[in-house]
Amino acid sequence: MTYMIEGLSPDPFAPLFAMDDANLAAINARRVTATADMGFPCRISLQDARAGEELILLHHISHDVETPYRSAYAIYVRPGVEAARYRDELPPVFAGRPIALRAFDDAGMLQTARLAPPGEADAAIRDLFADPGISYIDAHNAAHGCFTARIERDGV
Repeated sequence: MTYMIEGLSPDPFAPLFAMDDANLAAINARRVTATADMGFPCRISLQDARAGEELILLHHISHDVETPYRSAYAIYVRPGVEAARYRDELPPVFAGRPIALRAFDDAGMLQTARLAPPGEADAAIRDLFADPGISYIDAHNAAHGCFTARIERDGV
């Protein structure tokens, strides 16, 4: 096996779905309804929400390191879904999107980056992990810049 991609744990986000809109606004989060079957990627399930599904849009620290590369941006999460797990395959949220891949070392320092057009992320991930100095890769939606998923080396 080469790599593992896992969705975020749903546990920290579960309380958000019980909050009213005023309480969500107080923490700079919003309840939204997907208006299309693509464009509302859940970072837990790693699938796009379907039109009509409820999500929470919130600020999320995706790269919580003590380096200049600490990173945060808005993400969507859906209620009642389990964290996805993909081993040596790409999750549905990568399909049809250009993906920015940021490759980091053990210290959280950026070593290199790639832009993977739709359909080319798997090859780019494998190529980045060919460098033993790359510990993990953060994938971002290239158009909007938002965090998509963490990609870890998988030695299983």
